[in-house]
Amino acid sequence: MRMRVAFALSLLAALLSGCASHSNKTPDGVWINQAAIDAAAEGGNLRQSLLAYGPTLEWNINTAAGQATSYNGFELTEGKIAKDPNGAWKVNVYGSASDELKLKSDELVQNASDSGPEQHFRMPKEPAQAGAQPGSSFERALYTAYLGGKWTITSGDGQGSVVEFEPDGSVTGLPGNDRYALCLAGDCAAMSGEYDSMWLEKNERGNPWVFVRQGKQLEIFQAVNHAQPTEMPDLRPGERRWVLEKN
Repeated sequence: MRMRVAFALSLLAALLSGCASHSNKTPDGVWINQAAIDAAAEGGNLRQSLLAYGPTLEWNINTAAGQATSYNGFELTEGKIAKDPNGAWKVNVYGSASDELKLKSDELVQNASDSGPEQHFRMPKEPAQAGAQPGSSFERALYTAYLGGKWTITSGDGQGSVVEFEPDGSVTGLPGNDRYALCLAGDCAAMSGEYDSMWLEKNERGNPWVFVRQGKQLEIFQAVNHAQPTEMPDLRPGERRWVLEKN
């Protein structure tokens, strides 16, 4: 009987200890919007996938310093983070409403607010290197999921060549280009409207391009500006330059 009582007490102590350690867990580190990445990986319209699960794409949190930075694909928003008596973490951003975060199992949950719906974040499998710009971990994971692997040019310059889009923004096999960047939000998104766009360059000189992704096919078009000289650019697909098929 004493052994059973002792075992029950030790089990209770272990459970209480586990609860205490869980409640003291902090959300420090980098968290990415994996749901948005998974939706994009299905091979459809990129920005629609991000909007469906955004607008926040990454959190970078340092509770010891009381700092939290969020990334929406275009800009960074910095705020002060502190724990509430109810156990949630409040991020107060200068000049705007606060965001409420909480830990749930292996996820960071951003509660719904006037600025957006409830969003879920996970720690990246391969975070960006220390000191990298906030947002880099999300972009690396997105680039891998959306454009990773080998692509073959089936139409256009370099037909038959194999193209590889690397998570660091470098590209090989696409004639005349050595770097790329996907448009996720902001000014580039406003310029291309409902179309997805990317930046392609070589030796730090480049241009925007419009692209259409349908499953394993990627079409890249010249971006034609339909706006007047005094207006914001209005980019639409012009001549199709390449068709790529994923191997």
